[in-house]
Amino acid sequence: MVCDVSLIMTKTKNPFLEDVLEDKAAIFAPGQGEVLPIKGGSITLKITSAISNNQIGVYEIALEPGTIGAQLHFHRYMDETFIVAEGTLTVTHGRIEAKAAAGSVIYVPRFTPHAFANRSDRRAVLNLIFNPAQNREGFFFGLQRILNAEKLDQQEFLALYEKYDSFPVDPKTMLPIKAA
Repeated sequence: MVCDVSLIMTKTKNPFLEDVLEDKAAIFAPGQGEVLPIKGGSITLKITSAISNNQIGVYEIALEPGTIGAQLHFHRYMDETFIVAEGTLTVTHGRIEAKAAAGSVIYVPRFTPHAFANRSDRRAVLNLIFNPAQNREGFFFGLQRILNAEKLDQQEFLALYEKYDSFPVDPKTMLPIKAA
């Protein structure tokens, strides 16, 4: 029997050793993104779970003076980063309250109690980053609906928080009433 050596020596390409390069970049200019108006400000969806394959979420939050962004809570499965773009944001982490001016970056790892509000007399704007994103947009759509309702439903508010990995330190003080 005669063997064709060329058939034995032929090496097939291993597809697991090759990279497929694609341009999936997303650029959002100021003012771009889906804007969700809420009482006391707005949330603009920038880099969403769908864009990042749930790896990261980037959102622009605008808070009018005296508006609470969130009362003291923590996350079990995601980290949160605040980048203050305009104004001054009051951020509580643990028992410490800090006034973060424009340009400040605050990193809050999971299981860290934290809260944020605009206690100033000027608008505050921040970029909020969740890692991983965990479909955070669903939280923001639900929040818009709850906060813009005629009457705030506390049970619905707490259920939304629980569904999207946000756990109040004290459920009795979780509702976003006006900042002092």
